[in-house]
Amino acid sequence: MVRSVDRLLNRITMYRLALYYLIALLAIALVLSFTGALPYDPFGLLLSIGVLVGACALTSWIFSRAFGVPANVESSYITALILALIITPPTSTSDLWFLLWAAVWAMASKYMLAIHRKHVFNPATFAVALTYLTIDQSASWWVGEGRMLPFVLIGGVLIVRKIRRLDLVATFLVAALATVVAFSLLGGENPAVALQRTLLSSPLLFFAVVILTEPMTTPPRRSMRLVYGGLVGVLFTPQIHFGTLFATPELAMVVGNVFGYLVSPKATLLLNLRKKVHLAPNIYDFVFVPPRKLAYEPGQYMEWTLGHDAPDSRGNRRFFTLASSPTEDTLRLGVAFNPTSSTFKQALLSLEPRHGIVAAQLAGDFVLPSDPDQPCVFIAGGIGITPFRSMIKYLLDTGQRRPIVLFYANKTADDIVYRDVFDRAAREVGIRTIYALTDTARIPPDWDGWSGRITGELIAQAVPDYRRCTFYLAGPPAMVDGFRDVLSRMDVKRGQIKTDAFAGLG
Repeated sequence: MVRSVDRLLNRITMYRLALYYLIALLAIALVLSFTGALPYDPFGLLLSIGVLVGACALTSWIFSRAFGVPANVESSYITALILALIITPPTSTSDLWFLLWAAVWAMASKYMLAIHRKHVFNPATFAVALTYLTIDQSASWWVGEGRMLPFVLIGGVLIVRKIRRLDLVATFLVAALATVVAFSLLGGENPAVALQRTLLSSPLLFFAVVILTEPMTTPPRRSMRLVYGGLVGVLFTPQIHFGTLFATPELAMVVGNVFGYLVSPKATLLLNLRKKVHLAPNIYDFVFVPPRKLAYEPGQYMEWTLGHDAPDSRGNRRFFTLASSPTEDTLRLGVAFNPTSSTFKQALLSLEPRHGIVAAQLAGDFVLPSDPDQPCVFIAGGIGITPFRSMIKYLLDTGQRRPIVLFYANKTADDIVYRDVFDRAAREVGIRTIYALTDTARIPPDWDGWSGRITGELIAQAVPDYRRCTFYLAGPPAMVDGFRDVLSRMDVKRGQIKTDAFAGLG
């Protein structure tokens, strides 16, 4: 059952999953409103959705034209639907001004309050924080109604599983609930009652899975994400106040966004394509020229946005690991294609030299260990080789010798890419690469690598001291999960395994 859910999640991007989740919540809210289970006029809710979607889409289009950047319609829809779930549906035409004000400022924050093309604040929470501070109109966060909780929870589990941010969500929840308990004890309230109210009658869970995890404003490194989650969790508690200004979810998020911005890389780049190289039957290398030198660690990834006509259900944004090394002057992507590739990939493949793409949100903990003497085992499947090309090219260019063994699996010999880098690394810095071909019916006569799948026995034979190693796994999610199981049976501790699996990027 779990594997079936994962296969379903792998087929859509996290943004599209969030969009479907928000649509489902609003559809359920409409049904509950029509039946009287929610105390809102269903036609007022429909009006709210229509006004917010239209206002956000129009405002985003205007700002994108004014600032000369691609409009992300999917993002504007997500923001509009979040606003519809946290602002009470209007009961009179005068309430429409609140909706319009919030929609305009939500979109404006993405453009006017962006620094180096990186927006600082979560658009929806910034907008309602601004209305709270300027026109004394607050978001009610009505999605926290108890009858909505089961649906918030079910979809929330899917989102957290998709984006792999359970640590962030858990840290936030622990910090928020611990703060609630502390204030209830100080105020003489029964902590159990306070916890029940927070869990069952507040937007805590919706905030945790939708607002807190918004990728563009979340710190990219795990250590900072945990601090971020804890900080926002404490400030989420409504008993906290500064004079007459009481904490609200939106104010907690604004403070968290400022912290996230201060500890995050600031790069948002408009890149021009220099060339594309056909590396293998279904793999191309895209080499981009950045406007300035980008500082990053080998193995990190970025979010790539490519505006194109009629994007399919997977949208116009992807996360790709950089195949280039920080020592190179260009940014390089290795991308695999297939007959059913998304419209994003089709648009990417049709890019011509000097055409542009936007890269942002530099992030990732899939990087070399700080201790150069720590032995490592890299295991890559197919295009999952890109972070290892980045790391090994970096070691070559800096002359570092590290105890690393790379296992690299492909179906056929023609699918192997970046072999020049790995073979050179074997000669110059002692990094050993074991090539494996899984299609045993098409093994070349002169093949001197491994024939068949990479097994635990092969790993143990090639790396006798493997229990001391840190394992890096990169490739399709099913491959990564499979190797996690293999390593678990080999008594490799969970803390010794690092993964780089991005689902739904096809």
